[in-house]
Amino acid sequence: MLKTKLKQDIEQLNEAQLQQVAALVATLRKQSAQQPNRFWQRATPAERAAYFREWVKTLPRSSRSLPDEAFDRGNIYD
Repeated sequence: MLKTKLKQDIEQLNEAQLQQVAALVATLRKQSAQQPNRFWQRATPAERAAYFREWVKTLPRSSRSLPDEAFDRGNIYD
């Protein structure tokens, strides 16, 4: 419905106005080409969770990220 209305409106434009519309369309195409469709924007929550789990598997398992003292509740207030 919107396409039909736009087509009708475009038919009534003069040459200068058509050039402005063409410039706008070119700008919009350029912007959409520059903005890649990021995974987190197109993925479902389940796909994002699976991707996160796979990423976590790649982390090193050789050492803890924090010392044991950091997990003691009493040390929070020191």
